[in-house]
Amino acid sequence: MKKISVLCLLALAVACKNGEKTESTEAMTPATTDSAAAETARFTPAMVYNKKDPSCGMPVTAGINDTAHYKDKVYGFCAEGCKQDFLAHADEMVAQIEKENKEQ
Repeated sequence: MKKISVLCLLALAVACKNGEKTESTEAMTPATTDSAAAETARFTPAMVYNKKDPSCGMPVTAGINDTAHYKDKVYGFCAEGCKQDFLAHADEMVAQIEKENKEQ
């Protein structure tokens, strides 16, 4: 009987500890449930090296839907297709970005 009581107390202690983890995890979850708003806030212009999408020329301030890491820098893109175009011609596009950054 004493072993059962100890096991019950241990089970209760573990259950309480797991409950605390759940609460702290929930507290860290963003309050918004709007997936479009969460997606928009995922990338900001400050997070990327480029000022405009190197593939289509759209300013990154209009929205970044995808990113790519290339030679220790993060580049932002308006769409997956623009990212794929960049990856296919990365050296040329990076050279263009560097030229534009020097002109500013």
